[in-house]
Amino acid sequence: MARALILVLDSVGIGAAADAAQYGDAGADTLGHVAEWFAAHGEPFALPNLDRLGFGAAAAASTDRLPPGLTSDVPFAGRWGYGVETSRGKDTPSGHWEIAGLPVPFDWGYFPETVPAFPADLTAAIIREAGLPGILGDCHASGTEIIAQLGEEHMRTGKPILYTSADSVLQIAAHETAFGLDRLYALCAIARRLCDPLGIGRVIARPFTGTDAASFVRTANRRDYAVPPPSPTILSAAEAAGRSVVTVGKIGDIFAHVGTGTVLKAAGNAALGERTLEGLASLPDGGLLMANFIDFDSLYGHRRDPEGYGRALMAFDAWLPTLEAALRPGDLCIVTADHGCDPTFKGTDHTREHVPILAFGPGQPAGPIGRRATFADMAATVARHLGLTWTGAGTAF
Repeated sequence: MARALILVLDSVGIGAAADAAQYGDAGADTLGHVAEWFAAHGEPFALPNLDRLGFGAAAAASTDRLPPGLTSDVPFAGRWGYGVETSRGKDTPSGHWEIAGLPVPFDWGYFPETVPAFPADLTAAIIREAGLPGILGDCHASGTEIIAQLGEEHMRTGKPILYTSADSVLQIAAHETAFGLDRLYALCAIARRLCDPLGIGRVIARPFTGTDAASFVRTANRRDYAVPPPSPTILSAAEAAGRSVVTVGKIGDIFAHVGTGTVLKAAGNAALGERTLEGLASLPDGGLLMANFIDFDSLYGHRRDPEGYGRALMAFDAWLPTLEAALRPGDLCIVTADHGCDPTFKGTDHTREHVPILAFGPGQPAGPIGRRATFADMAATVARHLGLTWTGAGTAF
């Protein structure tokens, strides 16, 4: 009985979905535009290990054009294709839940692009129940920008910074020491309960440190308070069958710790890679590991930094052979993404895109798997590979 891994490169989309215009994302292409930025600036950009697994070929299949620096003319070492999201949204829970076999058939609740963005009765309840002197922000904003703008006032007044985005999310930023990390977590738990009737997918604690706008920096103590999945996922199916489950990074939070087994946390892609290897080393036959590599999205996509995004991709590509060396015969590893976040696109939000599906491992077959009608095909494939009974969405490839 072999093992299975799902590695989610957070926001590494490979071209606008057919319905992207409905989300204001027509023309978005995270990978393609990152590669074009490097080409336009005369900077080297190559992903030889991902290319060997079919990354360039998947991107070309998605968009009918090959990103500069990539190739589709190599002997492939795995199966490759691209996934189409059927969930309504372009957010983290929708993408991850669908990868895990649970497309989101309902509409999340969203906060309007107004000031204030939050309903008055919601903010009043948060202030009352948490014993706050008030709140700051109450708008759509970039997290790093609003902390720089309001962080000093927050430290003077004790008022936390509440903001949102195009996602179904309420984010709360507060200073780790001036406000207190445990107090921030307690505040987010209150906000999570109050947001439930509004259908908000996540409340996110965004702690930061520093003494002024120039030195404020968000820490690794982020915590997501998500709605639990309403139906079984591949994670909970594996757990119910008595299999070992390991989740790395923010996966545990995304699934509200339902079926997420042993949770390994880390800050940054390099550390997340180390924890993935740690989890893999302890994973017995029949086990499932799911990891999220967050830097692409949080550090470079939302901050609209194509150079940083590309260099993070090259760093992951350079790490990939280390992972491959840790795989055993029969293991199946799938590299994918949950949505796009084109760093050359307007605004700072996610983009509605296709995602790569690269499936490989010692003894695994190679070749195209084509266009997959739902991300859930990955869950169905993992279920078949692990010999699990699967009643969720998707068709195994």
